Amino acid sequence: MKSFLKISSKETKRLVYVACFIVFLFCTCLFQFYKIQIIQGDKWYKIATYQHQTLVTEYFQRGSFYSNTTLGPDHPEDKVAFVIEVPKYHLYIDPDSIPYKHKKIIAKKINETIKLNTSQKEKVIKDFFKKSRSRKVLSYLDKNKKKELLTWWIEFSKKEKIARNALFFVQDYKRSYPFGSLLGQILHTVQDEKDPFTFQSLPTGGLEFYFNDYLKGNLGKRIITRSPRHPLDTGKMIVQPENGGDIFLTINHYLQAIAEEELEKGINNVNAKSGWAIMMDPNTGEILAFAQKPSFDLRNYSKYFNDESLKEHTKIKALTDPYEPGSIMKPLTLAICMKANEELIKLKKSPIFYPTEKIACANGKFPGRPTPLKDGRVHKYLNMYLAIQKSSNIYFAKLVERVISTLGKEWYYNQLSEIFSFGKKTGIELPYEDIGFLPQIDKLYSNQKSQWSDSTPYSLAIGYNILVNSIQIVKAYSIIVNGGYDVKPTIVRKIIKNHEIIIDNTKNFSLKNRKRLLSKHICEELIKSMKYSTKLGGTSKLADIEGYTEGGKSATAEKNIQGKYNKDIHISSFIGFAPAKNPKFVLLITIDEPEKRFVPNVGKLQHGGICAAPVFKEISKRSLKYLGVAPDDPFGYPYNDHRYIKDKADWANEVKTLSDIYKSWNE
Repeated sequence: MKSFLKISSKETKRLVYVACFIVFLFCTCLFQFYKIQIIQGDKWYKIATYQHQTLVTEYFQRGSFYSNTTLGPDHPEDKVAFVIEVPKYHLYIDPDSIPYKHKKIIAKKINETIKLNTSQKEKVIKDFFKKSRSRKVLSYLDKNKKKELLTWWIEFSKKEKIARNALFFVQDYKRSYPFGSLLGQILHTVQDEKDPFTFQSLPTGGLEFYFNDYLKGNLGKRIITRSPRHPLDTGKMIVQPENGGDIFLTINHYLQAIAEEELEKGINNVNAKSGWAIMMDPNTGEILAFAQKPSFDLRNYSKYFNDESLKEHTKIKALTDPYEPGSIMKPLTLAICMKANEELIKLKKSPIFYPTEKIACANGKFPGRPTPLKDGRVHKYLNMYLAIQKSSNIYFAKLVERVISTLGKEWYYNQLSEIFSFGKKTGIELPYEDIGFLPQIDKLYSNQKSQWSDSTPYSLAIGYNILVNSIQIVKAYSIIVNGGYDVKPTIVRKIIKNHEIIIDNTKNFSLKNRKRLLSKHICEELIKSMKYSTKLGGTSKLADIEGYTEGGKSATAEKNIQGKYNKDIHISSFIGFAPAKNPKFVLLITIDEPEKRFVPNVGKLQHGGICAAPVFKEISKRSLKYLGVAPDDPFGYPYNDHRYIKDKADWANEVKTLSDIYKSWNE
């Protein structure tokens, strides 16, 4: 009995030791479980996730640009895109999931399918031997190449028991241009390669740059699980991509095409360096067409930025290259002088001039000018209408001389700045707008010479000693044409994001709340005077639109090259409006460096009335028909056209009367 108890006691101790050991092991396992699951849980979760899952970026669609299709009586609003996002595909591989013996086989098949060059082939092969779970091999493949490669891969991966999504595609988007190079400088584009950190597109300029914050979207995220059972391009979407905002422009694609086509013809006809055309609704400020030639082909943008001779064609010259406007400044000078009349009448003083006043214009000597001003031909006497028709320098300098002597130079400067906003940005939604230059009183140049001298007003009167960009000029003429109201040029109607209108410029198109800058009477007189310019006896009769009334003014300005005016190099222009009553648009044509040459029975090729006016005519004629504007001068054909009926054509009697006045004063 004692022996049995002794043995049992030993066994009991052994059992206790075993039990304690088991408890110890259990506690150790429990501690390890706690350590792995709780303390180091994130670490092991990431390792497991890395082995079995990958996080893929889901790309968004960048916002598009749309044409203004609301113009004209029978043109319903429709979404016609200048820019669209076309689906493309990035090819990714998971090198760690692909057995070593298959890497070169797969790389070879990719190279054969996509037809890569030698350096590209070498890169693809190297990518397969990188230590990575997600590596982009090729970018922007089209759906046909994707389908071809995918068909082969599904069969191959199944046969070799490789995870199907060891090779996978991620959909992205690339800019495409349905109208080719149309509106190139205004739109600009984005670089092929996106920002490596944000995956956002990188704009090259233009509207893409200016509205980048609206066009950008937000990336999405998708998890892909790696295994032979999981198909390609599937997985759990954890963050939905958000597309960028769409921008609806004021520009109409049809009017833009007309402007670019006729502008290119005009440039080629006079062997010019370049040119641009801007069409604007004078009442709303909407830019209807904005053309520049030579073109900027957005599909081959890198060619332009890598070639210094082509780089200048990527600029919006109408904004970035201010110039001395020359004679198209004269109607604006006249507006200021007529306003001076109104100011003096309010002060119960005599006006500085009368529109029908006979003013001597043979003598061009003015204070501060070492050489007299000259006209294209000598005119003994002119009135306001004849001065516009003949584009006299002396007449307008004489009017400004009277303004300075009665109201002072400060008053004259203020009108240029406050009515027409010269020396200020127009605020149009485009980058790099140059404000130009308006000489200021009591300010000095860098050489310490005064910006404003005794001769400055006479230069300003005829469009010299001032730099303007083309939008500023179009805005100034629009003020005259719309009855004297301020107007803000704009290129955007509305911006829509997530089906919500976030910017709506159409609310600002009414004239009701606009500031009046010129009286109705002044505007009517200016329009009347500019109608003479495009008729027989005017400097711009080649701008006469068959069947329609119009008005305008041409200019031929010598370019300042390295501080000196060059008599052989010009920048020439014509700006006009049509119809003359309730105009649908103001249209500026600028021809940069037309060939200096005399053409028999035509005239000097470099003159704005010869090189720019015909472009105005052709664009206007086609545009008015598109806009559904009925002819308001059915007998108004050029005087040598058999359809011209003198007694019925608009403005024929007025032109004859003015011609008789000119002859009686000057012959």
